[in-house]
Amino acid sequence: MNQAHIVGIGLDGAAGLTDAVRQIIDRATILIGSNRHLSYFPNHPAQKILLGDFTQASDLIRSSINESYIVVLVTGDPLFFGLGRLLLAQLPPEQLTFHPHLSSVQLAFSRIKVPWQDARIVSIHGRSSNELIQALQQGNEKIAVLTDGVNTPGAIAKLFLALDLPSSYQFWVCENLGGNDERVQCCDATEILDRTFAPLNVVVLLRQAELQPLDDKIPQLGISDRLFLGFSDRPGLMTKREIRLLILGELALQPGQAIWDIGAGTGSVSLEIARLCPDSQVYAIEKTAAGFALITQNCRRFQVENVVPIQGTAPDILADLPAPDRIFIGGSGGNLNQILTTCQCLAPGGVIVLALATLEHLNAALAWFDKAGTWTYQLLQVQLSRSVPVANLTRFSPLNPVTILTASRALPTTKLLP
Repeated sequence: MNQAHIVGIGLDGAAGLTDAVRQIIDRATILIGSNRHLSYFPNHPAQKILLGDFTQASDLIRSSINESYIVVLVTGDPLFFGLGRLLLAQLPPEQLTFHPHLSSVQLAFSRIKVPWQDARIVSIHGRSSNELIQALQQGNEKIAVLTDGVNTPGAIAKLFLALDLPSSYQFWVCENLGGNDERVQCCDATEILDRTFAPLNVVVLLRQAELQPLDDKIPQLGISDRLFLGFSDRPGLMTKREIRLLILGELALQPGQAIWDIGAGTGSVSLEIARLCPDSQVYAIEKTAAGFALITQNCRRFQVENVVPIQGTAPDILADLPAPDRIFIGGSGGNLNQILTTCQCLAPGGVIVLALATLEHLNAALAWFDKAGTWTYQLLQVQLSRSVPVANLTRFSPLNPVTILTASRALPTTKLLP
C-alpha cells in the first residue's frame, strides 16, 4: 500500500533535515505545504500544492496516493498539536508515515535550559484559554503555551494578571526558534503587555518561589490572594478573597473577642480578622506542619501579632484554648461532628460560621445542628465568577461554589416572677 509521508521541518529548512528525510522529499511527485515550507525547496520538480483548506488536502491525498509519491511538509512534530491528528481522523493510519522534527516546545525548553518532562503543555492556538486558566489556577510549576495572532504573549500576560493568583511566574517568550532571527527573552508579565513579538513564538511560564512585594496600600479588608504565602504544591488552596469577605460579614465580629479559626490553612481568614479587630485574639488551628509554618510566615509578613498559630488536630487541640466568642470552621479533617460537639463551649450569643465545599459535609453539618436542637442557622450559597480577559474580549471564570452556614445558639430566656 502506498503511503503519504508527513514530514516535520523547522525554521532552518532543508538544512535541519536528516539525509534519510531529504531523500524522501526528493522522491516526492506531489509536495504539499505552506508558502514557507515550499519555499525551502524552490527547485523541486514535484507538483507543489499550497496547504490551505485541510479538507481539500485530505481529499487530494486520498485520491492521489496510489498514483503519486506524496509528501506533506508541516512545522515541527506533526503529531504534536499538528496536522497529523487531523489526517489520522480522515485517512487510515496505514496510509500515513510520520517523520517528526523537533517541536517548538522541545526547542523552547532547551534554550532556557530547563527540564520539561513534568511541564504542562497548553495550546491556545485557535482554541479557548480555559485550559490555560486551569493550569494557572492550579499553580502548575511549568507551563508551555502555544500561541497565535490573537492569543499573543501580551494577551497571556493580561490574563495572568487579571486572575490575581497567589503564584508568580517568570515569562519566557521564545521567538522564531531554530531560525536565523531566533530570540529568547525572560520578562515580567507587566513588561510584555504592550510589546509586539514575532508571529512564531512559544511562551514558557515558570512558577517562582519569591514573594509578591508588599506596600503601604494593602487594604484594611479584602487582601489580594496573590499576597499570601501559599502551599508550594497547591498554591491555589486557600479561602478566596470574595469568600473571606462574606465570612467576615457572617461572623458579626465585635472588639475584644476570642476567635477560633479551625482548619486555618494559610491563615488568610485569621489574618483578615486580626487586622480588622486588632484588640481581638485569633487562634489559628492547623493540623499540618506546612500550614502551621505558612500561618507563622504570613503573620510575620503582614506584621500581625494578635494571631496565635497552633499546630494540632481538632477537636483534641481545642480543649486548652480560651472559650471562643466566634468560631470559623474552614476545614475539619473528617472530624466535623466531633468538632461541632466541642464548639458547644461557645460563649452565649456567639456565632459559628462554616465554609462547606461538598454536599456531604453540608448534610453532616445540618444533621448535627438539627439534632442538637438549641441552634438556629441560615445558609448562604455562594457561586461567584471573576472577569478575565480572553484576547481582546472579556468573560467570567467561576470560583468553586461554597455554602456558608452561620449558626448561633439560642440565648436562655429569663422568666419573670409573678
